[in-house]
Amino acid sequence: MLNQKQLHQLNNILRQNLIAKGVSCTLLIDMAGNIVACLDDGKTRPDIYSLACLAAGNFGAVKAMADIIGEGDFSLLFNKGKNVNVHYKVIASEYLLINIFNKDLSLGFLRLKVNEVVKKMNDALHIPAKEDITNIVYNLSHQPVVI
Repeated sequence: MLNQKQLHQLNNILRQNLIAKGVSCTLLIDMAGNIVACLDDGKTRPDIYSLACLAAGNFGAVKAMADIIGEGDFSLLFNKGKNVNVHYKVIASEYLLINIFNKDLSLGFLRLKVNEVVKKMNDALHIPAKEDITNIVYNLSHQPVVI
């Protein structure tokens, strides 16, 4: 559960790092398709509720396919259209960041910005980096158990 301060931080991160850089619409959803945050450039007005539900279902289907082929997980998805593209990125295995952008914005630039956003969002949500989690587990395994 996110508090109001975290939601405000997430909206600012998305606005400054994605919308201001040329992304038409950005959605942060949970894996069930519930919208956590949504911002757009004022020009693009997709049906965000349908988009969120379909994106969560699509990502769930792709994850199941990854499991079947032994990959375990695909953390990134990208759909390229004639004029509009959609980029999906998993955040902390609980959220899905969806970015809609047109052909004027390069995929490489967007991926760079999304990686920056993920780090900032992890900080705002107080989610430790993978290497920090490994260190925590390692440190706990070497501590005596006190009952």
